[in-house]
Amino acid sequence: MKMIPDYSFELAAQARGLARIAGVDEVGRGPLCGPVTAAAVVLDPVRIPAGLNDSKALSAKRRAALAAEIMDAADFCVAHASVEEIDALNILQASHLAMCRAVAGLRHAPDHVLVDGNRLPRELGLSAEALVKGDARSVSIAAASILAKEARDALMVDLAQQYPGYGWDRNAGYPTKDHLQALLDLGVTPVHRRSFRPVHNILCQDISVSR
Repeated sequence: MKMIPDYSFELAAQARGLARIAGVDEVGRGPLCGPVTAAAVVLDPVRIPAGLNDSKALSAKRRAALAAEIMDAADFCVAHASVEEIDALNILQASHLAMCRAVAGLRHAPDHVLVDGNRLPRELGLSAEALVKGDARSVSIAAASILAKEARDALMVDLAQQYPGYGWDRNAGYPTKDHLQALLDLGVTPVHRRSFRPVHNILCQDISVSR
């Protein structure tokens, strides 16, 4: 049975006296380049956009329309962790860093945070709970997943213009066949994640050849 996100986790937290509930999600853990992006969203319970769902379950057109509705009706913040931070920290810690930045960037601090996944960022410093497949269970997390994906996809389109040939406007930096072939043909760019195996292997090959 297909899950449809609802407001039940938010209501349960509010019943415990936690008024402002933020949903948090990230996108971009798997790509070989670009930042990891997170969003935090506090929905207005009387202005929840209809049709909120996991961003991966929505068409590009529907996702863009919902993103506009979310930004019009909710308190939100989108934040990133850079390629340098990903390589220095590891992708999990960098994604948690982006999540903490997104929560910190909200206009008003939340009383409770619903985080997509099975781990909570250690530095969050707020009441929080992790929800596995949260973007398909909580409308607040679903809203965050939509904003994070829209923001990161737009950023990758911009980077595709700066570094043509890798197809980032189509693959968002994921290790697709065309992206991997471009890495071999064109080399590693400054926005590639050097700690990721396909990129690391090419850099090691380049070092071996140059010696």
